[in-house]
Order: sequence, then C-alpha cells, then structure tokens
Amino acid sequence: MARRSELYDDVEPWRRRVRRPRRQMPMWQEIPLLLIVAFCLAVLIRTFLLQAFFIPSGSMEDTLLIGDRVLVNKVVYDIRDPVRGEVVVFRGTDRWAPEQINRPDPGFLGRLGSTLGDLVGVSSPGEKDFIKRVIAVGGDRVACCDAEGRVTVNGQSLDEPYVLQDSPLDLPPNPAECRSRRFAEVVVPPGEIFVMGDHRLVSMDARCQGPVPVENVIGRAFVVVWPSSRWASLPVPATFADVPAPAAARAPDRIGLDPTGSDPDGAGDGVLALPALATVGSVARARRSVVTRPRRLLS
Repeated sequence: MARRSELYDDVEPWRRRVRRPRRQMPMWQEIPLLLIVAFCLAVLIRTFLLQAFFIPSGSMEDTLLIGDRVLVNKVVYDIRDPVRGEVVVFRGTDRWAPEQINRPDPGFLGRLGSTLGDLVGVSSPGEKDFIKRVIAVGGDRVACCDAEGRVTVNGQSLDEPYVLQDSPLDLPPNPAECRSRRFAEVVVPPGEIFVMGDHRLVSMDARCQGPVPVENVIGRAFVVVWPSSRWASLPVPATFADVPAPAAARAPDRIGLDPTGSDPDGAGDGVLALPALATVGSVARARRSVVTRPRRLLS
C-alpha cells in the first residue's frame, strides 16, 4: 500500500500541471491583436471580393446621389462578362477625362486617414475610376435617337425610367462632347462595353469618350449601403429584357449557313473566331492585376 501511495504522489503533480488553466492574454495585448487581424481581413476582402465606393458627383442621379456609398462585387466578372443594364465601376481609358471636383486640402491627418481607408475599401477612388450603367455590350449597335428620342440597342428602343434629366434633342451631335442626346450609331467592339450615366444632362460617358474594355471593369455595383436611409439594391431594369441579340450572334444567317448548321461553301469558317475572342477576353480578365491603388470614383 505504501508503494501505491508513493506512486500516486508521483503522478498527482503531473496531473495538476496538465489541468492548470491556460494563462489568458492581457487586455492591452489582446485588443491590438484583434484590430490587426480585423484590418488584415478587411484588406483581403477589399482586394479580392468586395469594396465600398464613394459617389462624388451627380451623373448617376437619381439612382445614385452625391455622398452615397455602393458595394461593388469584384469577382463576378472573372466568371462572366457584364450584361446590359448593370451598374459598373471601371477604369477609364486615355480618352476618358477625369471630372474636376474641387476639394479642400485635408492636411496630413486627412491624407493619412484616406490612405488607411483606401486599404480597407472605404475611401474615395482614383481620378480615372468611374461608375456608369452598361447600355450595350460587344457586338451591339447602339444609337440615339428613335422617333420618340429614345436610345436604341440592336434596333430596340429603350424605355429608361431611371434617367432623371436627358440631354437636349435640339443640339446637333458632336463626338467630342456629350451635350447632345443624339449620336451616330456605334458598333461596340468585342470585349468592350458602351456605358452611360443615368443623369444624361451632366454625364460624360461613352457618347463622347468611347466604349470601355471589359478588362478595365473593376466590378458590379449591386447595392447602396450608405446612408442607411438610401439603402437599395441596383437591379437590371426590365427594359433590357427585350433587347435582341447582336447581329454577330446571328452570323450563320448572314454568311450562308443553312438551318442545319452545314456549310457547303466553306464560308462559315469566320464563326470560329467568336468563341476565340471570348476566350481571349476571359484570359485577359483572369490575368488582371490584384494590386490596387488609391482611387477616386467619378460618376
């Protein structure tokens, strides 16, 4: 019995050491660690998944007002191309001139806060970033106007209830500026989109600055998240459901293919270029750099 008691005495200190409660981290260490983890998660989400953008101008009114913040899905166009009616954020080409928005110098602390905010996706984007609505996609024919002054896409007139104030009809079209509502028919090149602001009277868009490559699209704006009184989703308007496919999609009828798909004259070889172009566009988007810069969103 004495030996068994001695054995238990030897084991008992080991058990006490195993069951000893784990020492908790002091509060002054735990809070900074949690903040660092939260900051890193925010940066990862902002870089790869979602980002909030600030609306600084009125060219998307009344859909988006000055001061609104929208949430942008940054991965959706790695899976598919933009479709007509979606609101997108994109980098303008060299033809797209930044809008001049006068703001006071925020000072050192303001610039520091803006830099930190940009890392987590809550600051104003850069001078060449814009937000507009997709009106036409690659292969579409877009023009203005029909007999009632409406934009047409592939011959289909668009009823656009989201347009607050349209450009005047009496001004002659000028490809160098967007003051006139009228513009000559544009065939959107493959891999590009034709975008316009909802407030046509003040919007500088593809009417005078040209289509935008799909690879320049940052993501789709799908919801207004701030202010809370303005919370609303940004769905595709029903007017785009009636737009027919572009002429390129009906190429077999134009180049002499019979309804069965046969090609007795060999003229159908050109159709093979269409999926090839789509593949090239997908590869270009997949290789888009994930390195982001401070941005100021222009609408």
